[in-house]
Amino acid sequence: MKLKIGDKIPSFSLQDQNGKIRKSDEINKPLVLFFYPKDDTPGCTIEACGFRDKYDLFKILGAEVWGISNGDSQTHLNFANKNNLQYPLLCDLNNILRRKFGVPKTLGLIEGRVTYIINQKGIIIHIFQDLLNGPAHIKEAIRALKKLQNS
Repeated sequence: MKLKIGDKIPSFSLQDQNGKIRKSDEINKPLVLFFYPKDDTPGCTIEACGFRDKYDLFKILGAEVWGISNGDSQTHLNFANKNNLQYPLLCDLNNILRRKFGVPKTLGLIEGRVTYIINQKGIIIHIFQDLLNGPAHIKEAIRALKKLQNS
């Protein structure tokens, strides 16, 4: 089932690159949740570093940033360390959460790139999908968070 704006996110509990368990029921502030295809690929690195470079702005806007792909904690840790990422990368090893959200594959092969903006109540308020334009995900997330802040 593909989630849409207004839906509550499904319950989840996933390990991040440092072994910490991140749970959906711990969300108490806006969350930028971005699904990306794979650690260390050019497009994913550009996107991850874009979120890194604007991380202070996300904090000012009162939001957390979490990345998700099917990499394990070691590949996520290597990717995070190599790129100085200061936010969690969650390990969705069997793409269970990806399927719960309904993140599509492109051409039936490539894992999709979708960013969800979730309010402090766990409700999706914005969705952005674009496999090839990682930087647009950062701009869309900032725009949605500013709109949330002003509402």
